[in-house]
Parts: sequence; structure tokens; C-alpha cells
Amino acid sequence: MLIEVRLLLAIFAGGCAGALARAGLLELAPTHPGRWPWVTFGVNVAGSFALGWIATHRSPASRVRAVVGTGFCGALTTFSTLQLELLEMLDADRVGLAVAYAGGSVVAGLAGVALGVRLAPGPTSSPTRPVPAA
Repeated sequence: MLIEVRLLLAIFAGGCAGALARAGLLELAPTHPGRWPWVTFGVNVAGSFALGWIATHRSPASRVRAVVGTGFCGALTTFSTLQLELLEMLDADRVGLAVAYAGGSVVAGLAGVALGVRLAPGPTSSPTRPVPAA
């Protein structure tokens, strides 16, 4: 039980770091309704890359994978904010922008995770085939 509590606390710490990173970036570059939300787009793509890399480089049982993947990337990236921003674009009659943002987010996210998987060191090229934890 003690190990599980430590792991949960580590994931929590990673989540705090990811959430604070996203919040800090949004403070530096606030999103305006009806415009391209660069911060959300950027953190989602960066988080996809990081998740692809860590999922390929570390085994599912790895503490680092749990902290970085579940904690940090889980809090850094944000599907719900993407949805809210799409709704705001549609409310502002920016349908073309909303379609481009939705499609661009999916394509860039897939490209980010694919690049992370490809660049990750180790004997595997697929996140479904774990490598031994370091």
C-alpha cells in the first residue's frame, strides 16, 4: 500500500507541474474567442509528442512513465479546453477556423505522437511493446 501511495503522490506532483505549465503559458499568451488558440494547440501537440516518447521508452510499470505520461502530460494536454474553444469559434461564426482547428489538432497530435514514438530510444518502435523499466 505504501508503494501505491508514493506512486499516486508522484503522479499528483507530475499533474501539478503539467497544469501549472499550461496555466502559465495561458497567462503569457491568453486565448481570445474567435482566434486560433495557439497555447492549447501547442501544449496538446507537445504533450502528444512527450506521451509517444515516454510510452515507447518506458514500460507500462515504470514510475517515470506514470509521472510523466499520466501526471504531467495528462494535466498539460486538454481535450476539454479544445472543445470549449471550438464552441467559442462556432459562437463567433468562425466555422472555417473551427474546422481547421479541429482537423489541425488531430493531425498535429497524431504527428506529434508518431514523432515521439519514432525518436524514442530503445529496442521498441511501438508503445504497445514495452521495454524493461530503467
